[in-house]
Amino acid sequence: MGDATNTGQGFRDLIAWQKARLAVRLVYEWSACFPESERFGLVNQMRRAAVSVSSNIAEGYGMGTQPAFARYLRLARGSLAELQTQVQLAIDLGLASSPEPIEAALAETGRVLQGLIRSVMKSRPDNHAGPST
Repeated sequence: MGDATNTGQGFRDLIAWQKARLAVRLVYEWSACFPESERFGLVNQMRRAAVSVSSNIAEGYGMGTQPAFARYLRLARGSLAELQTQVQLAIDLGLASSPEPIEAALAETGRVLQGLIRSVMKSRPDNHAGPST
């Protein structure tokens, strides 16, 4: 994970975080056209799940250890699966038209996130300077 002084912007440099941020924007834009009756229902749930993906990536990175980062990345992956389910439910319920750009963005976020999880899991904490935990 590295030292904050030499990693640029830290979690902001992670492609998974960048992809998740794009997904948030797309979900907010798409769900804005949902019926008012869903504002505190599915729209709220979808937006919270979308925000949770990028937030968990950032929070895990900020924890500063590989085990914590991996745990938060898995939480982000869970939020992503939740969001994918909610998008499908919105389509099933006829709340909006098919969100091909969102589905593509979520799939890409999932691929990149899975790659990051694999990378972090392969990292060994003893390969990094600092006290071992």
